[in-house]
Amino acid sequence: MEGYWRRALPVYLMILPGLLYFIVFKYVPMFGISIAFMDYSPFKGVTGSEWAGLHYFRRLFEDGDFLLLLKNTLILNMLDLLFFFPAPILAALLLNEVKARKFKTFVQTILYAPNFISWVVIVSITIVLFATGSGGINQLLAGWGFDRIELMTDPAYFRWVWLFQNIWQGAGWGAIIFLAALAAIDPTLYEAAVMDGANRWRQLWHITLPSLQNVIVIMFILRIGHIMDMGFEHIFLLQNSMNQQVSEVFETFVYKVGLNQGDYSYSTAVGLFKSVVGLTMVLIVNKLAKRMGQESVF
Repeated sequence: MEGYWRRALPVYLMILPGLLYFIVFKYVPMFGISIAFMDYSPFKGVTGSEWAGLHYFRRLFEDGDFLLLLKNTLILNMLDLLFFFPAPILAALLLNEVKARKFKTFVQTILYAPNFISWVVIVSITIVLFATGSGGINQLLAGWGFDRIELMTDPAYFRWVWLFQNIWQGAGWGAIIFLAALAAIDPTLYEAAVMDGANRWRQLWHITLPSLQNVIVIMFILRIGHIMDMGFEHIFLLQNSMNQQVSEVFETFVYKVGLNQGDYSYSTAVGLFKSVVGLTMVLIVNKLAKRMGQESVF
């Protein structure tokens, strides 16, 4: 036993920082969930506040904004799954076909760079370029005799601006996982396919995509867990009074109700509802993946 601990101690010490992070920042805050079931007052604290049961959950479902929040969140999520989720896969497949090493490295750097730019900067650049009166793009369009594009105020543009910015910032960085999976494919499979007369498309369809299948399924399951989580900062920065009807989602609602209005119990109930839906979706999709004989998370 002593010999085991002597050998295993360095491994446990490596795990310790990550374990402490999850305990302190993920598990300990979960005790705050109890606020959703009580009339919480910061002055009385958790122990002194009165129990309210499911009152705030009933209030959420009866709230006139609930269907709007659910609709906006699900629409954005569907757009994310249809367009953003495949983008890193496509980027990895295209990069994998580039044989010139220097050019490939250059393209990878260009694709990775946006990930290190904050949403504040990205949205600010968009506002500067497309502001109704002073935006550079709109001034050019007006000078050429075209109509101005109300990109930041017209609700019809909000979802597509949000989606395009997500793809631009995250597709290259997300491709890293798939590039790693592509690097693990046995090159002799391609050599055998070439000997059999398979062209690039056949190799992609019969070797590359099947080899990525397990990784794609796992990443899809993990993404489904965030079905109610669309990224507060990005949406909040794009949101204004003109597009609020299509941009108000659960995360921005929690911020406004919880921090701006001080209704902590209600905002915690909304946040807990989001988490429960995400967990339920992960369990369902993971079970379906198992039944279909695919790789699963657990």
